[in-house]
Amino acid sequence: MKKILITGGAGFIGTEIVKQLHRMGGYEVTVLDVMTQQIHGKEWEKSYLYESIKDMCQFIKGDVRDYDSVERAIGENECIIHLAAETGTGQSMYMINRYNEVNIMGTSNILQAISKLGTESRVKKVILSSSRSVYGEGKYRCPKCGIVYPSSRKKENMLKGDFNIYCNICGQGLEREHTSEDSQINPASLYAFTKYAQERMLETMCPAMGIDYTIFRFQNVYGVGQSLKNPYTGILSIFSTLMLEDRPINIFEDGRESRDFINVVDTATAVINSINESRSNSETINIGSGVGTSVIEIAEFLKRTYDSKSQINITGDFRLGDIAHNIADISKAKDILDFKQSISLDEGLLQFCDWVKGQNTDNSKYEKSLKEMEASGMFIRKM
Repeated sequence: MKKILITGGAGFIGTEIVKQLHRMGGYEVTVLDVMTQQIHGKEWEKSYLYESIKDMCQFIKGDVRDYDSVERAIGENECIIHLAAETGTGQSMYMINRYNEVNIMGTSNILQAISKLGTESRVKKVILSSSRSVYGEGKYRCPKCGIVYPSSRKKENMLKGDFNIYCNICGQGLEREHTSEDSQINPASLYAFTKYAQERMLETMCPAMGIDYTIFRFQNVYGVGQSLKNPYTGILSIFSTLMLEDRPINIFEDGRESRDFINVVDTATAVINSINESRSNSETINIGSGVGTSVIEIAEFLKRTYDSKSQINITGDFRLGDIAHNIADISKAKDILDFKQSISLDEGLLQFCDWVKGQNTDNSKYEKSLKEMEASGMFIRKM
């Protein structure tokens, strides 16, 4: 029986990993999760995510920022899947200390505990959930300069309604390329900086301590169980809760910004496959679909599926730190983990929408989150 610790294991991705490990058998799973109100609501014991796994694991309510809790949770576990993190790109730009404390110090506590346990530690591998955000705008092709890695878009251009990407060298417009793991790192938000810091910590400390690691850079993970309470959780949840009330949908920028969506089931499968796959050791691996889908396409699909009367508005509003596009090159995941997308985006969205219809939705915090970002200067409304 292999013993696995999952930090943040009662979250969206964590619960799917727990479910799959439970079905597989042969694993004893411990979950360490602080159960934040932003994700689970005030009564976390009644939350959908917790209810779905409480009988499948040993659950510890604890904070990765608390060293003693982390050390106790590690115990005799042989593998740590480290998911616990603050994840809102926009929120990170004004909740600076909070993101550093959870993402960086939380990871530091895990490594410190392993180091302190020394020969008593049974940990053989740490698996980290990082993010495609570390690439910033990612890889592009310039007709004149070839492959380039553009800087973040300029505020003055976006104020004029120009949300395109331009070459840093010659100023010409660029074409999207699939971003591979060897692409330039160019974080555009504090969240992205903290995720890259996590990566570097593992790359430095795991070899020094004689343990293996795998780093996953997830694209936009979606699916059944995604938090409907967290205003920073992503457009699918935000649009869904508004559309079910036939409220207007205000799409930022020009609606053509795109994301690479991958279902949580496929994401969890990739993580699990890396536990015993030695070829994934010391590797950084993209997980996505390899296909970009625009925000306006997502909004129109959801509106049709919900048969909603919501009006879709392209506002030109924008958030500093948001990227235009980022599509993953997933060839390494295919090669090392035999990764494949088993659930298409259309199929996954239909499953998600069917699930949402049976949930208690809450969009009360969304506008508040925008006001917080606007007050900090991170969200710009087009006048």
